[in-house]
Amino acid sequence: MKTPKRLEPLVEDGLVDEVLRQLMSGKEATVYVVRCGDEVRCAKVYKDANHRSFKKNAAYQEGRKVKNSRQARAMEKGSRYGRQMQEEEWQNAEVDNLYRLAAAGVRVPTPYICFEGVLLMELVTGEDGNAAPRLNDVEMSAELARVYHGELLKQVVLMLCAGVIHGDLSEYNILVDEHGPVIIDLPQAVDAAGNNQAAAMLERDVDNLAEYFGQFAPELNGSQYGKEIWKLYEGGLLHPEVQLTGKIKQDHRKVDVRGVLREVEHVKEEHLQRQLPDFQP
Repeated sequence: MKTPKRLEPLVEDGLVDEVLRQLMSGKEATVYVVRCGDEVRCAKVYKDANHRSFKKNAAYQEGRKVKNSRQARAMEKGSRYGRQMQEEEWQNAEVDNLYRLAAAGVRVPTPYICFEGVLLMELVTGEDGNAAPRLNDVEMSAELARVYHGELLKQVVLMLCAGVIHGDLSEYNILVDEHGPVIIDLPQAVDAAGNNQAAAMLERDVDNLAEYFGQFAPELNGSQYGKEIWKLYEGGLLHPEVQLTGKIKQDHRKVDVRGVLREVEHVKEEHLQRQLPDFQP
């Protein structure tokens, strides 16, 4: 096929020898199958921020650290240079997350290089050697749904143990190769310790999995794996081999409303006393 304009720099620099075909186009990027020497890989061409349909990326970027103070100030001000730096940071985040998660044992594609807004990485293939299908394109039985759901929960736990939350996990950004699910699309992944919405994002990711697989294995509907995983993480009890139940123990103890109100009134009274001119502690 004709080389897309965004891939021309990679061809000119010898990183890509031939563009074979377009694989898919999503809200964040368009992915092409390319030949690099004797290997077939994929090239993810990120869409310009003005053409992306992914919304609220500010919420995902909360907690990300920018080492260069000048760049950080420019990004905060929203200048032209700052927007350019923010775009590069958004793209580089996926490469960083892929390396970080691969080191933690998470099943993700192997990245090779990010150049001129294009991420060159491993082409995940299925049993037939062709590009692996997305999860939503795989024929699913109740038994397979339970197996894949369990495997993906383990991946989510591994990710969180590495301090990362996908933030947009669903059946549309999970591939299935001959060994099982592979998680993709990570530019929006968030830092679990530095993002105030981390718990909500984790729970949404896990609920998305339960909702999808629950179509085939109804007992997964209504499970509380997301809350359970986050509670273990907050308590410092989460580890890769943790046994999950999908249930959360509810605290049924009665709240002492009168006691709380008395304490509030006591604090108010102290505050008023401190405002008196002759008050001495």
